[in-house]
Amino acid sequence: MKRVLLFAATTGYQVGVFAAEARRIGFDLTLATDRCHVLDDPWGDRAVSVQFENPENTIGSLSARGPFDGVLALGDTPAMVAARVADRLGLRFSPASSVETTRDKYLSRKRFHDAGLPTPPFRKVRLAADPEQEALESRYPCVLKPLSLSASRGVIRANTPLEFMQAFARIKRMLEGETHLLVENFIRGREFALEGLVSGGRLQVLALFDKPDPLDGPFFEETIYVTPSRAPDAVAGAIFETTQRAVKALGLTDCPVHAEMRLQGTTVWMLEVAARPIGGLCGKVLQFGGATLEETLLRHAVGEDVSQTKLSPGAHGVMMIPIPHGGVYLGVEGLEPACAVAGIEDIVISAKEGQHMLPLPEGASYLGFIFARGENPDFVEQALRKAHSCLHFHLLPSLPVVRCKQ
Repeated sequence: MKRVLLFAATTGYQVGVFAAEARRIGFDLTLATDRCHVLDDPWGDRAVSVQFENPENTIGSLSARGPFDGVLALGDTPAMVAARVADRLGLRFSPASSVETTRDKYLSRKRFHDAGLPTPPFRKVRLAADPEQEALESRYPCVLKPLSLSASRGVIRANTPLEFMQAFARIKRMLEGETHLLVENFIRGREFALEGLVSGGRLQVLALFDKPDPLDGPFFEETIYVTPSRAPDAVAGAIFETTQRAVKALGLTDCPVHAEMRLQGTTVWMLEVAARPIGGLCGKVLQFGGATLEETLLRHAVGEDVSQTKLSPGAHGVMMIPIPHGGVYLGVEGLEPACAVAGIEDIVISAKEGQHMLPLPEGASYLGFIFARGENPDFVEQALRKAHSCLHFHLLPSLPVVRCKQ
């Protein structure tokens, strides 16, 4: 029986999907997480508790649960931990230094620039700096980004010096323990996402997604992913080639990758390459002739040959349901007609009743996911939009806190 060590920051729905898939294909999956075991194994899954800030302290505990045939990680921080642990346990993964570079937007930009990849003018700015002076030194439009946050958290476009100072202050309030942020010129153009695997430094493309909704700011909330991409073959080829160059520039050798890029004219601008698979439940949209993305990742982790993996025929899409405004989630109406829309395969509402929902740029979650399949990308995209229009979410706006003077 093949044994895989899975690093994840939470025990959410994505972990559950991997656990179920491992059982289905006869793999033994051990979860390593940074959650606090207040009780003795309260989740009943025999997970290993790992301090993500200092994983070396738990190498002994992990070794005792082995030996393992492979390692996987869900999320950016877990990928950094997985790389360090894999090196200590002699497991195949990308070097820790390379994975850590993917986690830092400034270092990634520098690697891309040094490798000759198209890169917008960029600079690292101290959070302790004078925002007014920094605003005067910037070109517009520009984008301000936290160095290490993912899923577009804290990413804000500024068109004027005033907007720069407002974005700077907003991001600064979000960040604890960080000293800098990234400022770069805004790149106009269509955005794409690529899901792939890296084996021995070679990129294998699993799927190229269109992002049909414009991502022009001021915030950059992702909504619809549709594959196969409607981009011409020449454009898709340029994206694949640029992503391979980015993988090489970062020094990634063996891991899943989720890459995002923009197309401006015929130029591919790499936004980022993460050393982990697509997040949340989005992986559910990918099917490979009966195999799931999770099965493919598990088999790749243990060194099995998955080079012939091909997307199932037809088109596939997912909508990450955006949060219209902050508030307490009370429920949703319209699920039945939304599910009845032709092409809709499933709708998963991940928000829990009573949960406080926070939209971008501060938030890091969605209300749920809509999945669709059909003969072509246009049909799938329209099915997702029609189903979403049927849903009506009830969010109780948060009331301001007023503190009385003593």
